[in-house]
Amino acid sequence: MGCKGHLSKGQRWPGAPEMAQDRRLKKVGLLGYGRLGQALAARLLAEGAQHGLELSFVWNRDPRRLQSTLPPALRLLDLGALGERSPDLVVEVAHPQIIRDFGAQILSHADLLVGSPSALADPDTERRLLEASRKSGRWVFVARGALWGAEDIARLDACGGLQSLSITMATHPHGFRLEGPLGKGPAEGPRTVLYEGPVRGLCPLAPRNSNTMAAAALAAPSLGFDGVVGILVADLSLVDRHVIDVELKGPPGASGQSFCVRTRRGKPGRAWGGDRHRHPRGLLAQPPG
Repeated sequence: MGCKGHLSKGQRWPGAPEMAQDRRLKKVGLLGYGRLGQALAARLLAEGAQHGLELSFVWNRDPRRLQSTLPPALRLLDLGALGERSPDLVVEVAHPQIIRDFGAQILSHADLLVGSPSALADPDTERRLLEASRKSGRWVFVARGALWGAEDIARLDACGGLQSLSITMATHPHGFRLEGPLGKGPAEGPRTVLYEGPVRGLCPLAPRNSNTMAAAALAAPSLGFDGVVGILVADLSLVDRHVIDVELKGPPGASGQSFCVRTRRGKPGRAWGGDRHRHPRGLLAQPPG
């Protein structure tokens, strides 16, 4: 994303007063009310005040989902009226299309946490967000999702020590929500490589299943969406988990040999269910200017 700054744990938003001087709770709006959105809303309602936060509103593409568990005062039915709630931060956990359609507009009112970073594989969306950020002075944060070692990848890339990076995601075929050519036919055989190539090409085909790969592309801007390799694998044996493999290599040293780091993360859970805990700290921040 061409981000210049990194968000460290505990770093304040630009221009935000110290909590000791400003007791006002920061208003947080949520876009999306699936498993993850519901978990975030519940936690904000239960614990938000302890962290200086309050839930301002929740918007969902299907507003009927909001009716059973949220009081009317917290339901936002028209996303275009978001500014009337005066949010400090808007958290998107809905779909990449929301970022493409409304991301720049949101930045005129609040900072934005992108929970669907696959949206940023579209160069025009990235450009519009950066322009809106610079114009408004608002920040764009990107969730790291299931990407372990994001900060290490970013530091290695910043010092020129990253030559290649690949992310492999494997799960049961029912765990994928694919579009375009990838969504037209079932997987063949017990383990099928559905895609292997630049992350930029994968994101439009698997917008909900490529966010970890998109986060890696943002963590390593020298490689970016065109240089980071994404591999999507359908594996019939993975009925109760998904597996993410990260492999990175550095340039050859004086001996001609390169170092290589491989990590594997196995996440238990039904392959076709949501992961309500996959939205940890932010990965990158785009400072204004």
